[in-house]
Amino acid sequence: MTKEQQAPPDRLVAAYERMLNWTHEALEKAQQESVPRLREALDRARERMIELGELTREEAQRISDYLQRDIEDAAQYIVETGQDLRAWWRFDLELMERRLAEMFKLVADQTSLQLAQWAETTRRLSLYQAGEITGPGTLICDRCGAEIHFSKIGRIPPCAACGGLSFRRRSPGPEA
Repeated sequence: MTKEQQAPPDRLVAAYERMLNWTHEALEKAQQESVPRLREALDRARERMIELGELTREEAQRISDYLQRDIEDAAQYIVETGQDLRAWWRFDLELMERRLAEMFKLVADQTSLQLAQWAETTRRLSLYQAGEITGPGTLICDRCGAEIHFSKIGRIPPCAACGGLSFRRRSPGPEA
């Protein structure tokens, strides 16, 4: 596929990555402070996107919610299993951009205590819908069980096998 044939970049996917980066930067500065700083950092990143005119308030809130959901899911997995993000993502981190993996891991590690409290909320809100944006990992179609693998941030498509629109992240368990 030539560059001319490729789809234009999805500005909401790019916004997710920028918001993650800004959240990471804010948390690096506040490393010695308490865990509730995650929510504050995420709120500041969201407001910054709005102020810069890159997203509407509704879009920024959706991206913020997606990012919080993914961070909570990663932290919940770390707390429950004691394993690292390599197992959560279920693929070799060498395939990812190192910068994104390190930022995401740092955010998840720094906030794992707070995120453990959010784990119950995450369990109830664990459905991923087609059209939403998610970070790296594997989603399983609720309708047919087909897997969708994300090696980078992306928009969730309908299930290629059955057209299903609801997905769950692959549950923690022993590696196959």
